Amino acid sequence: MTGLFASGHIVDCIVAVLALEIAAFAVWRRSSLANAVVAALPGICLLLALRSALTGAGWTMIALWLMLSFPAHLADLWRRPP
Repeated sequence: MTGLFASGHIVDCIVAVLALEIAAFAVWRRSSLANAVVAALPGICLLLALRSALTGAGWTMIALWLMLSFPAHLADLWRRPP
């Protein structure tokens, strides 16, 4: 289990489950796949920041993913109905 965290593969597993959840949500709610992806994109960016931190990437890569999560969050808020 330690190796799963140290290699960052735990995040890969979580992103794979999230991808299945996005597809299931798009089918179940009969919404577009784009809406489901935009809703999940901020979380995916945060998970990729976590993966970068777990694998020892530089602070710039971690900061990049964290910065990308903000416009993704704004896009999610913009697409949601009031």
